[in-house]
Amino acid sequence: MLDISKKDALMWFRFFDSLPEDEELTTRQMEIAYAVISQLEEAVEIRRKPLIDSVRNAFTLGSRTLSSGNAEKFPKGCVSCLSGSGLTAVRKTNKCNLRCKFCYNFGAMDEQEPIGRGMWEIGGMRYRIEDIPKMIAIQGKPSGVAYVYLEPFMEIEEYYPIITEFAKAGVYQHLYTNGTLASEENLRMLGESGLNELRFNLGASNCSDRVIENMTAAKRFIPSVGIETPMTPEFYESFLMKKDEILATGIDFINLAEMHLNENNIDNYAGESLYMTRFGYISPVFSRDLTLKLMAVCSEEDWPVCVHDCSNMTKVMRGLNLKKEGGWFGNNDYAMEFASIPYYAFISALEDETLPFVNEEELPEGYRIGDIVI
Repeated sequence: MLDISKKDALMWFRFFDSLPEDEELTTRQMEIAYAVISQLEEAVEIRRKPLIDSVRNAFTLGSRTLSSGNAEKFPKGCVSCLSGSGLTAVRKTNKCNLRCKFCYNFGAMDEQEPIGRGMWEIGGMRYRIEDIPKMIAIQGKPSGVAYVYLEPFMEIEEYYPIITEFAKAGVYQHLYTNGTLASEENLRMLGESGLNELRFNLGASNCSDRVIENMTAAKRFIPSVGIETPMTPEFYESFLMKKDEILATGIDFINLAEMHLNENNIDNYAGESLYMTRFGYISPVFSRDLTLKLMAVCSEEDWPVCVHDCSNMTKVMRGLNLKKEGGWFGNNDYAMEFASIPYYAFISALEDETLPFVNEEELPEGYRIGDIVI
């Protein structure tokens, strides 16, 4: 096993970053790269352990994820995703009225492929609403579906008929929104159509008073209402400032996603300490750290909601659950969202003195900076 020192890791990653984009690393160089990424992940996990330990009365969903607060309010949409038939995404709207720097489509919002008039993307295929009974008859009823991509309220009237169709079949349904276009009327229509759960990305509006009011209204019409947002420093600070008003809305849960990056949004977090989880998602270290801090506050103050740590490891468990039928042991669709490892992205973390490597050894011959690595 190769245990590289952080000093050598920094030198090598600066070198890897200087290589032409089309130049592939040699086998030994890849050994170095993988060792660095693994040791960095280990350093983050060790430094983070006291934060995890600070969350009193934490509970898990069959070891799949970590939560605190009211276990009875753990969102059923997440139960479907992590232990049911998986997260069945239903896509329609390729537009959004906001531009969030954490969005996976940042800078490319106007280039998103349309789904097509009268069509819905389900399982990567285009269907019409009248196809749904046949789909269920052949493949069986999914444990749940989720309406995603991008902001459904841009054309929310299109969603009522399909929600009604899935509701007739007894399928649990949840929908994501930034909440800025919600109104008493369209929230009532969603509830009457049969939507079971509505998730507000409260971080998208920086906890705006208008969206908080819409969350209160949503609870009058929809059985389960909560927050699902990538955890950022901006959201953390805004949430704590408006904590009492937010909790007073009567929401049931708060899903705090560990923000992960792709080629669209990674430059917005230049200079932050980033790490990679199980050679898959790349995230700022601060994201899950802040989630755990907020979960500790939830436990300490006994909030009446469930606070869910939707971390990168939760995404790993999601992938395992999705592949549990018809896949081989360990089969998983969780993966890095870059064509190749962006070595420059880890330089700040390798310069971060608060993330020491656990084991450091001198590199053996053939792996040192001055060697010819083959």
